Amino acid sequence: MTKKVILTGDRPTGKLHLGHYVGSLKNRVKLQESGEYDVYVFIADLQALTDNARDPEKIRKSLIEVALDYLSVGIDPKKTTIFVQSQIPELTELTIHYMNLVTLARLKRNPTIKTEIKERGFGEAVPVGFLTYPISQAADITGFNANLVPVGDDQLPLIEQCKEIVRTFNSIYGDVLVEPEAMLSENKVCNRLPGIDGKAKMSKSLGNCIYLSDDKKTVASKVMSMYTDPNHIKVEDPGNVNDNTVFTYLDAFSTPEHFAKYLPEYKNLDELKEHYKRGGLGDVKVKRFLINVLEDILEPIREKRKYYENNIEEVYNMLNEGSKKARLVVKDTLNKVRDAIGLNYFNK
Repeated sequence: MTKKVILTGDRPTGKLHLGHYVGSLKNRVKLQESGEYDVYVFIADLQALTDNARDPEKIRKSLIEVALDYLSVGIDPKKTTIFVQSQIPELTELTIHYMNLVTLARLKRNPTIKTEIKERGFGEAVPVGFLTYPISQAADITGFNANLVPVGDDQLPLIEQCKEIVRTFNSIYGDVLVEPEAMLSENKVCNRLPGIDGKAKMSKSLGNCIYLSDDKKTVASKVMSMYTDPNHIKVEDPGNVNDNTVFTYLDAFSTPEHFAKYLPEYKNLDELKEHYKRGGLGDVKVKRFLINVLEDILEPIREKRKYYENNIEEVYNMLNEGSKKARLVVKDTLNKVRDAIGLNYFNK
C-alpha cells in the first residue's frame, strides 16, 4: 500500500518558537513516528528571500538555526527527509509553469497575501517574488505529490490557491498533479498561538515569542511578563480566562500529568479556570505553573540542541543528503509536467 505524502516547512528568518512547536513541529514528529506517511520537511530559504533579498546573511544564519530546531524537537532525518528549498532548482521551473495559470488579480485577492503585505508595510512597493510566493508554494507541494500539508488556519488560503492551480493544470494538460488537503491541528488553540503580549499571533517580527532555544531564566521572565486579565488586579477579584494569554498557553500545553506533578490541588485545567473565574487565585501562581509546564517541554529540546550545536558539520551533511534525495522526487514530477505540456522536444 502506497503511503500518503506529507510536505511542510518553515521560512528561515530566525529561530523557531513555541508557536511553531505547538502548531506544527510537535505534530510533524507524531506523523513521522506513526510510520504511515512519507514526510518531507523543508527550509524555505527562497520564500524567505522574497522579502529579505537585501539581507541574505539573515537567511544564511537562520537556515542552520531552523535545522537545529528541527533536530532538537525530534525530527529524525532517518525517518523524515529534511531539505533546503534552494537546492532543488526544479522547483523554480515548476513555479514558472504555474505562473501562467494564475492571474495577478487572483494573487492580490489572496487573504493571506493581503494580510502579510499590510503587516510588512509594502504599500505599492511589493516585490514580485513576494506577491507570487503562493505559486512557489504550490510548486513545493505538487513537486512532492503531497496529499497532506500541515498548516495553521491562517495558511488555508494558500492551500486553496494551490488546489486551484492543480485543477487548472490538470484540466488543460491531463491528470498529472496531486491535489493536496490541509491538515489542521486537532487542538484549535494550537493553530494560532498568541504572542506573550496577547496579540493575535506569536511572531518573530513582533518580538513577542518564546523561542525553543531560550534558556530557563529567559522563559521564566517572558512568562511573568505575559498579558492576562487587566481587570484582575487583586487576588480576590474574579478573573477572565478568555483572551487571557496565560490560560491560552495552558490550553495548548498543559496535561493532567502536569497538574499531578506541579499543582496537585487541582485535577485539571477546568478546575483551575473555575477558581480563577470566581476569584481567589493570583496571576503569579498560574504563571509559575505555566513556567513548570513549559520547562518540562523545553529542557529536553535544549539538551538535544546542544549536541547538534557541537556537531554543526553533521547538520550540514544531513541537509545536503536530504536535499539530494528530495531533488530526485521533484525531477520526476517536473519531467511529467514537461511531458504533459509538450516541452520534452528531444526525448524521442
